[in-house]
Amino acid sequence: MTNEINAQWRLAATPKGGLPVAEDFRWTTEELPEPGQKQMLTETLYLSLDPYQWGRRRSGVELPGEVCHGRTVSRVVKSRIPDFSEGDIVFNTNGWQQYGLSGEGVGIFGYMHPRKLDPALAPVSTAIGVLGMLGLTAYSGLIVQCQPKPGETVVVSAASGGVGQVAVQLARLAGCRVVGIAGAQHKVDYLESLGVDCVVSHLDPQLPEKLSAACPDGCDVYFENVGGPVFDAVLPLLNKNARITLCGVISQYGNTDGQDPRAVWQSTGQAVFQRQQVTVHDLFVGNFVDQYQDIFLQEMAGYIRSGQVKYKEDLRLGLECAPQAFYDMLTGDNFGKTLLAVGDYSVR
Repeated sequence: MTNEINAQWRLAATPKGGLPVAEDFRWTTEELPEPGQKQMLTETLYLSLDPYQWGRRRSGVELPGEVCHGRTVSRVVKSRIPDFSEGDIVFNTNGWQQYGLSGEGVGIFGYMHPRKLDPALAPVSTAIGVLGMLGLTAYSGLIVQCQPKPGETVVVSAASGGVGQVAVQLARLAGCRVVGIAGAQHKVDYLESLGVDCVVSHLDPQLPEKLSAACPDGCDVYFENVGGPVFDAVLPLLNKNARITLCGVISQYGNTDGQDPRAVWQSTGQAVFQRQQVTVHDLFVGNFVDQYQDIFLQEMAGYIRSGQVKYKEDLRLGLECAPQAFYDMLTGDNFGKTLLAVGDYSVR
């Protein structure tokens, strides 16, 4: 093992532009680390690429020289933790590298606790998708925060994305009329195949009119992933006492005006929020892990086994393509949950 090399992507510098460029990342190699007491060395199998990672890099939370952060599914190579053994498949946060350490002294951002996975229950890649933080994000924002009632109209932006595709299906299971907003026609078609009541494209120049027609009774719950013109089209449709979960504003993550995208979003909607007595929930999945993760995992595993919830992954092959796949995800050139197969991707 000592002769094996660990390939990594590190942050080269705090990004200056609105979207990633090659110069933001640096490819490095080093010898494998040796796990200390209460640590384990794991080989990355799947790496999750998510919009929040770009916010960490642009804001300076992730520092130049650090291995780029990312949630992962990994195989235990060597363990000095009693509860984990060689060969176990785990959820952890190795980041953009082939091997990493987990355990005592290794940061988990407060809530991304390593856990053992059972490949017999579901494909292990789902641990960074529908059966992981991504699915918990949809569950927390829609079910816990907004508490949709049967017959209400739920609108979900970026509805074919990793979080959005889970949110629309949970809304259907809650008995709601579900309206999805997506982009390209194949994404619209996919949402229709999931049973979404009405799907509109944000690429349609008549988006406001089409969305209004899709919501004849207005909007009671809005799951916000996008912001920008999509948010502008939703605002006039918000009913009295509507609820919003603010998951993200991906259309504004590339802004270079120095303003906080979420603050701009809040300012844009403030007058409508006040007039319609709208409740806005800021969504951070870490706030829901301790109380809701176990409940969610049990419920979602049942939905997947029964076929009540389906999921789509955008699987890219090879750690070397991480920067390009990350760019594609941020610009919408993906379809479903974006993840990289880093190690032996025959492990599903």
